[in-house]
Amino acid sequence: MNELFLITTLLLLAGFFAFVLLRLTAMFRKEREKSKKKDETQVGFIVGTFHELVGKLKEKEKELEKLRKKAEERADVIESYNEFILQSVPSGVVSFDRDLLITKVNASAERILGLKAGNAIGMSYSEIFREPLKEILDGRTLMERGEIPYRTNSGKDMHIGLTITPLLNAAGESIGRLMVFTDLTELKALEAQAELRDRLSSLGEMAAGMAHELRNPMAVIAGYTNMLSKKVDPSLHHIVDSVAGEVAVMDRIIADFLSFARPTDLDLSTVDLGQLLKTCVANSAGERKDIKVHLNLQGIPPVPGDEILLRQAFTNLIVNAVEAMPQGGDLRFGFTADEHFLDIDISDSGHGIPEKMRDKIFLPFYTTKDRGTGLGLAIVHKIVVSHRGSIAVESGENGTSFRIRLPLKTG
Repeated sequence: MNELFLITTLLLLAGFFAFVLLRLTAMFRKEREKSKKKDETQVGFIVGTFHELVGKLKEKEKELEKLRKKAEERADVIESYNEFILQSVPSGVVSFDRDLLITKVNASAERILGLKAGNAIGMSYSEIFREPLKEILDGRTLMERGEIPYRTNSGKDMHIGLTITPLLNAAGESIGRLMVFTDLTELKALEAQAELRDRLSSLGEMAAGMAHELRNPMAVIAGYTNMLSKKVDPSLHHIVDSVAGEVAVMDRIIADFLSFARPTDLDLSTVDLGQLLKTCVANSAGERKDIKVHLNLQGIPPVPGDEILLRQAFTNLIVNAVEAMPQGGDLRFGFTADEHFLDIDISDSGHGIPEKMRDKIFLPFYTTKDRGTGLGLAIVHKIVVSHRGSIAVESGENGTSFRIRLPLKTG
């Protein structure tokens, strides 16, 4: 019985311990599952937080990319705006680096100097520019509002106003040279014409006095010559005729003197220059069959002017052109106009005017002709200036071209 009790007790104890072990095992599993779920929850929280941060970083990255693009676009806009300003200014602008290699050429520089930016950028100044500009750049001379004569690579003579300054970066350090210039050719021509007008005025007064003093004695000589032609022996008529011819030449010279010296009072009307030029050509070159006339005057606008004086001016120019083509050639007329001025071009294919004479052709009494008075072009100049216009000449081996500018409005 004791053994049974003992066995029963041992079984009960074994069952109790088994029950306790099972309960402990169950509790441990439960706690481990709770711990696992807790760890998973913590891990999930960390992973979620990480993904949330990554998402926010990506959003910030997108915002930064947008800001970067906006900054680049703004920089491009500013650069384009600065380029627009550079290309729009009427003055020529050329920039150089420290080695005086050309880095920028604006549109006005191309137009004034006849350059092509694509051919000039990257080239040395010495390969692009001529003297005296080349010498100025070679000496790295700074200049403010200087004036120099210059001949472009195409052979065009001009005057340019010039400023050369250091090219500075944002820190104020010199990184090259900046050359800014303007075309003063037309201004210089106007100044020269104003000076010439003053000289012509003084010479005109002198010419008037001389003409009046000479006209009376010439009239007496002409009268006696006429009497001699009626009484002289026929064998001597050729001598009297020669004297009469010379008197006639002198009388024409005196008439030119008076025409040049006479004050120019304009009788203004609206002048059809197309018809006027056709008439002048017919009267001055109509008999020259060896001269081909090109009248490109379709649509030429009328101008306010004195028709008689303008006819005289254009006739003188046409006569000069015809005389410059003794073997024949081409006589061309053309025009350009804007809202303010009309430019008329009269060109011949004659022998041209030597360069050393071009500055003198509008001076009175200057002529290269054997029997010329030297007043034809002086009178043309006077008439054009009295109409508030200007006249310029270009000449070379292939002929001469006169350009007359007349205002399209009075006042």
